[in-house]
Amino acid sequence: MARSKVMIKTALLVMLFSMFSVSRAAVPELTPGITWAGCGITKKAFMAELAQAYEKKTGIKVNINGGGASRGIRDTARRKVDMGGSCRMNLPESERSELYAEMHPVAWDALAIIVNKQNPVSNLTTEQIKDIYLGKITNWSQVGGPNAAIKLYVRRGNLSGVGYAIRQYIFKDSFVEFKSENVVNSSGPLEKAVEKDFYAMGITGISSARKRDVKVIGFDGKTPTYENVRDGKYGLYRPLYLVTGPAPSKEVREFVSFARSAEGRKVLRDNQTVPYQDAPKLMSKLLIYGFGVK
Repeated sequence: MARSKVMIKTALLVMLFSMFSVSRAAVPELTPGITWAGCGITKKAFMAELAQAYEKKTGIKVNINGGGASRGIRDTARRKVDMGGSCRMNLPESERSELYAEMHPVAWDALAIIVNKQNPVSNLTTEQIKDIYLGKITNWSQVGGPNAAIKLYVRRGNLSGVGYAIRQYIFKDSFVEFKSENVVNSSGPLEKAVEKDFYAMGITGISSARKRDVKVIGFDGKTPTYENVRDGKYGLYRPLYLVTGPAPSKEVREFVSFARSAEGRKVLRDNQTVPYQDAPKLMSKLLIYGFGVK
């Protein structure tokens, strides 16, 4: 009887071993990779193309996710992802974890006022934008358009990259509340709404807006062309950042270096995005972004 039990145990062990052991050749080798999450505008502006070029050069894949600027900064600082993307600076006073994020400016973006392609309005002034966002102007006829209600789309929360920049640049008040019933979680739904709705409008990044079927209108008589952004002639510009956290890996450090290299800058230019090093004088004019506001 004892011998039978031993034989049964031995047979079970052999069976288990055969189930869980596989030949070395059957196990695929893991490809080195970097996880990236963050700002939808940075993602759409150049990250896919930059990641593709980097993978072609090094064999290292960059897995791209969205989630917004705050996620890009905070998840990187908390080491939930390897690297982030952001269209705003880190704000440790909003959450302490942002203190541990290192921001690497790689490009310049501009805030673009977008409307439906069929909308006849071609320009809005600073004061008109303020009044629209504060609910004082509610009809397109008040700004030279059709007699119809303006459907303003805005980002949720005060710390989205675009929402924060609008408050900084136009209102100089980080906590001003926008009057809108159309609140979305990211720039993608905002841009899609403007594509479809004749009476919609919103503000997004030009690097992202260029890839949508929308109309980019003037702001105080200037449009955010590549040249106007690069030369500082269009006032609503801000940096786009890659974000690294505490003790970034060698692969992450090398990706940031690649993004800022001549090869990486060419990828950005090919996507109509101004590389950060191409317009260093813009930083000297960036006086209020993140400073001196309520």
